[in-house]
Amino acid sequence: MSTPDAGIAELRERVLAASAGGTPLRLKGAGTKDFYGEALEGDVLELRSHRGIVSYEPSELVIRARAGTPLSQIQAALAAEGQFLAFEPPAFGGDPTLGGVIAAGLSGPRRVYAGAARDFVLGTRLLTADGEVLRFGGEVMKNVAGFDVSRLLCGSLGILGLITEVSLKVLPLPRAEVTVRLECTAREALEAFNRWGAQPLPLSAAAWSAGGAWVRLSGAAPAVRLARERIGGEPVDEATARHFWHGLRDCALPFFTQQPLWRQSLPSTAPLAALGSEPLIDWGGAVRWYGGVAETLDVRAAAAAGGGTALCWRGPVPRGQRFHPLSGVTLELHRRLKQRFDPRGIFNPNRLIDGL
Repeated sequence: MSTPDAGIAELRERVLAASAGGTPLRLKGAGTKDFYGEALEGDVLELRSHRGIVSYEPSELVIRARAGTPLSQIQAALAAEGQFLAFEPPAFGGDPTLGGVIAAGLSGPRRVYAGAARDFVLGTRLLTADGEVLRFGGEVMKNVAGFDVSRLLCGSLGILGLITEVSLKVLPLPRAEVTVRLECTAREALEAFNRWGAQPLPLSAAAWSAGGAWVRLSGAAPAVRLARERIGGEPVDEATARHFWHGLRDCALPFFTQQPLWRQSLPSTAPLAALGSEPLIDWGGAVRWYGGVAETLDVRAAAAAGGGTALCWRGPVPRGQRFHPLSGVTLELHRRLKQRFDPRGIFNPNRLIDGL
């Protein structure tokens, strides 16, 4: 473990030079999420050299690491202590950095039952355009004083500043875990997911794909066994289950090769949309993926009708239309935040919102 501020000087020098010259910077970790967002613009600022676990207290369930730290290094340290990142950050076939994980704010199949990435962020350090390193949040789970800027940074895609360090809450690995598969239609799966979600069952993932519902149960062995008996279905062997859940987390299943690929986020109780293709369902019904649907307005209108949003995950769309359109009020809030944190507009321009 080295000192928390090691390596900041070089990053600050690059940021100050860019700020003085009005040069946009493209913040880059491992590049596993280069496909995600509106645009990749600016001079590349590599962040992987600013790496390393700063502190890890297994008894406190807290780990703090620099933004360039590979996710694999963090996961290995946690696994050695029987702990893990419960929001299951996607790796997309690579080894993302911690900063990229938090800046993207994406979560895996466990998200709807364990919480989103932002729910596990305890504190952050942010390098601003004027060279200051600001500290937000803390390193204990009870630190909730003031406005939670750390969680604001989660999902900001780096447009507000350069995240240099992150403190995360971690959880013990489940003592028991089992996956079952049930043959059913998508509508039957949605109804079952919502019914089970309202019961005290140890659900940790629920998805539907190609005629089958996949349900993962995690927790104490007696609770998992009783839930398994109540839900029914066929047990899935550990290797097959791991392949499915990791493939779902990383968008690596064959379904995800379709283009354009759309991701709807909406209430799990929303009815299925008639979009001419069969969806893949995740998060117990709160995420619906559609492949090969070319009409942008149809996908977005269906999501809005269900009380949600839609984004084009992969595939060509006009500039500024990858994410679901924001309301005027929400867009103005984004503009004010960008102006407050990055008045010179040097960090990841147009990555999250075209024009910011």
